[in-house]
Parts: sequence; structure tokens; C-alpha cells
Amino acid sequence: MLNKNTISSMVEKLQKRLFVRNIEGVPEDVKEGHFAVIAVDEYEERRFVVPVSYLKWDLFVKLLERAAEEYGFEHEGAVVIPCRPSELERILAQQEAQEKMLSCKPSCSFTKHC
Repeated sequence: MLNKNTISSMVEKLQKRLFVRNIEGVPEDVKEGHFAVIAVDEYEERRFVVPVSYLKWDLFVKLLERAAEEYGFEHEGAVVIPCRPSELERILAQQEAQEKMLSCKPSCSFTKHC
């Protein structure tokens, strides 16, 4: 497993690549604040465009750690993640649902015990 300094360095490199790139070379589906990843296993490959905010998710960071160990981040273009596309899709849906639930917590304004 990578240590926190390595992860920070990895995220910093990714962020620099995302924000200091030639806008003309960016595909139209990659909006500002997003980046492309490609989930790859031995049978299938699928491209996803994800928000930069996903870099705060532990599960997503673990996938990036695996990508760094297997492929490194010294290449151009989308980040390649060694993961079945269906598994990445499941992880993203699960994390999005969890984040949505956390953002919809009721307020404690009328209760004494919060």
C-alpha cells in the first residue's frame, strides 16, 4: 500500500495535468472540474468522465493507488485503472448514493439531542 506522501504526490501530479493542459486538446465530454479514467481488465475497457471531487473518496483513491503501482502516472491522456468497468461503475454508483444520503441529513433545529 502507498503511504500518504505518495498519494499526495500522485494526486498533485494528476491535478497539475488536469489544470495546466491545452484546452484545445481536451475532449468535449470532459468538462471543467472533471477528468477521464479508463477502467481496464483483460476482456473489456471503458472510459468514464468523473468529477475531481471523487479524489476525496477512499475507494477511488485506492483504485488510483493500484493504477499508480501498475501503470504509473507519467503518461498523457486518461488515467488507466486496473478494474473491471462494471466494478468501477458499481463503486461510483455506490459512492454517489452514499454522498447523496450524507448531503440530505435532516437538521437538528427542533430536537434537543442531535
